[in-house]
Amino acid sequence: MPRLYEALAAFLQPGARGSARYGRTQSVDAALPVSEPVLSLRGLGGIVGVLEDWRSAMQADRGWSEPAVSGTVERRIAVAARALSMNLDWIAASWPMAGAFAEEIRDLERDVASIVSPPDPAERGRRLGTCPAVDLSGNVCGAMLRHYPGEKTVTCWWCGCVFPPAAWMELKGLMDEDEKAEAEGGEPATITPPV
Repeated sequence: MPRLYEALAAFLQPGARGSARYGRTQSVDAALPVSEPVLSLRGLGGIVGVLEDWRSAMQADRGWSEPAVSGTVERRIAVAARALSMNLDWIAASWPMAGAFAEEIRDLERDVASIVSPPDPAERGRRLGTCPAVDLSGNVCGAMLRHYPGEKTVTCWWCGCVFPPAAWMELKGLMDEDEKAEAEGGEPATITPPV
């Protein structure tokens, strides 16, 4: 997170605005001197706010005192990120809030990445549907499957299940069943991942 915060600094200044008419630039509204999305992420409610809120919640649930908050935003991010990373084993193994924590951190990282390194549309791949693989405990994966240009298989980024071309018809059938079951309020179709 400290590196993501630092990377955003280069994107603070917004691009040129206004429309050219008769060789002049006309502005309807005064432009902000900074990029609003970047400012939001670098401000107190952005990266630092998210990390400090999760650190505070984690420490409260562990029975520890409220964390001290001081220093620059950059320093506060480093301290909160370090405290959370030092407790990742406990968070993953014991904290009921681990899922929500992971989701918010992932969303935060995605927000920053959309600014500092936006994906090329060709790199996103074609959305196919949700992964119907079932793990050993009987849970359906459900992650979005994508087929990327030039790839010969479809691989689930979450569970790692690989679907070779020979399995694509079965996969399509299961996805169609999932859509129908979801519309009717039923259970999703499943597949046991190939070994």
